[in-house]
Amino acid sequence: MRTLGLVLSQIRSQNRIFWRVPIGAFFTLIFPVMLLVLFIALFGNESFDTPYGTVTTSQFYTPGLAVFAAASATYTNIGINLTSRRELGILKRVRGTPLPPWVYLAGVVGSAVWIALVSVAVMVALGVLAYGVNIEAAKLPALVLAFVVGSAAFATAGVAVSALAKTMGAAQSITNATLIPLGFVSNVFISLGAAGDPPRWLEVIGDFFPLKHFATAFGEAMSPFSSAPAFEWGHLAVMGAWLTAAALVAARRFRWAPAGTQDDGGIGRRARAGRSGSVQSGPESSGPEPAGAGPSEPAAPGPSKAGLSRRDPSQPGPVRASRPRRVRPGQI
Repeated sequence: MRTLGLVLSQIRSQNRIFWRVPIGAFFTLIFPVMLLVLFIALFGNESFDTPYGTVTTSQFYTPGLAVFAAASATYTNIGINLTSRRELGILKRVRGTPLPPWVYLAGVVGSAVWIALVSVAVMVALGVLAYGVNIEAAKLPALVLAFVVGSAAFATAGVAVSALAKTMGAAQSITNATLIPLGFVSNVFISLGAAGDPPRWLEVIGDFFPLKHFATAFGEAMSPFSSAPAFEWGHLAVMGAWLTAAALVAARRFRWAPAGTQDDGGIGRRARAGRSGSVQSGPESSGPEPAGAGPSEPAAPGPSKAGLSRRDPSQPGPVRASRPRRVRPGQI
């Protein structure tokens, strides 16, 4: 219970940090809503062909943009924030506290998943209430499972990005250069089936990365053409494979200290132990003279320490600057 309390406390703390940065909250929560409203306003809520059947614009974009918001809240935010905190030395200071490191990381990941849940709930509620998107109660378990597996995979990928990126600028470049282009080949921003006959390599890229599988597993749970319970086990397995690979990278490469400094694992504990047990150089640390060694050479002639500490009275001493004398008003 105490460990669970620590994790929940860290999640609340990370949530407060998230809401203190309005630009991050805007791109995580408001920006996907803006895209949904703009796409439906531009293209109209008409039916068009997709790889999953003929659906309306709102029925296609609501699950796709909800998945994009969840990936942005986990993958992008974790990758950038952890790298920034390591670069500023925050992670190193956290590592030196009594708080278990995994509790801190669990708080970061748990907060990101919570923000992703809020963004997905807002997107789905907007689609259902404003545009008549259909959701069947029998498919809700598949919807929840797809969200949990997908969010966990992208959150772990964010930790892996922070382990590979040395600076916050590099983390921003990696996350934005991967997530946004993948949205165009993963049936999130556009439907490749409705775009005519796209090149095969675009479909291969989309099938390789987890965003398309996240969007498909989540979208099938909201599709009017799928039958309950609508579990997409193949797509869930691909996301599970990405989760495992990202966890291995994060476990091997994640560092708490900034780039160019030593990460001793305990952040100061090993260094303190090494300093307390180290052998100092000099006369105090020299051991007994080995047997068989010859007599030591006499020291060079010169004044002893005792002689240096006493001054010859016949020699003039150091000249000291005299203080200015204060003149009182009655002495002039």
